[in-house]
Amino acid sequence: MKTKKVLTALTVLLAASAISVPLAYACSDPSDNKNGVQAQAAGQNPPRKQKPAGPRPPEGSGQQQQPPGPESGQPRPTAPVNQAQHGTESTSITDQNGYTITISGGYDTDPQDHGRPIVLIAAALGVPSEVFREAFSGVRPAGAGSSGPTQEEAQANKAALMKVLAPYGITNERLDEVSNYYRYSGVKGEVWKRVPAEFATTVTDGVVTGVTVVQAGAGYSSTPTIKIKGPAGEFTATANVVYTTDFATDGSIASITLN
Repeated sequence: MKTKKVLTALTVLLAASAISVPLAYACSDPSDNKNGVQAQAAGQNPPRKQKPAGPRPPEGSGQQQQPPGPESGQPRPTAPVNQAQHGTESTSITDQNGYTITISGGYDTDPQDHGRPIVLIAAALGVPSEVFREAFSGVRPAGAGSSGPTQEEAQANKAALMKVLAPYGITNERLDEVSNYYRYSGVKGEVWKRVPAEFATTVTDGVVTGVTVVQAGAGYSSTPTIKIKGPAGEFTATANVVYTTDFATDGSIASITLN
């Protein structure tokens, strides 16, 4: 009888011992290295640390992991747009009669001029655009990203221009003045010198009967689009652009007519 009780007690102790090992491991901190070593010694596999989501950049690359979201995989912003070539600028002014006049574009250039406002440059020099294009055809511009032409290249370019322009009475000094005034860098987001025009409506008995040029502006290389919106509805108008040898009026709006 006594022997049977001893065997029963030993069986209970062995069962409790078998349960205590996994129970103690299950309650331990997975980040504790000591517990992990003890688990391996007991024939158990240590808990695996959770891997971060997404691929990691290679070490030493300095690359940061992109967070998840709608922005991931989107194209990078392109270089700034040459607004002078594409004519994307616009201005809006509300006059004293409550009409909002919007002027869009007016800065387009001929595709063959590659963004240069030849119509303005030629007018300032007092020659037709075709004459300046002929003169410029002998010029070899500096390559993109360069600091500019060398002294020899600049002298050769000047000689090519003056060969065509000198017979029209254009001096070297005037050519430099006009070239410097209209010089700009499209890749830097710059535009040539401009003055936006301003207009105001003429209203008679609640009806728009005309548009007055308040500020003629300057630097328009093409005809802008004009829209008028106010109490009596929406209208469009046509601008008359003029080109002169005076920078203040070269590419200005001489008049505007309601359509």
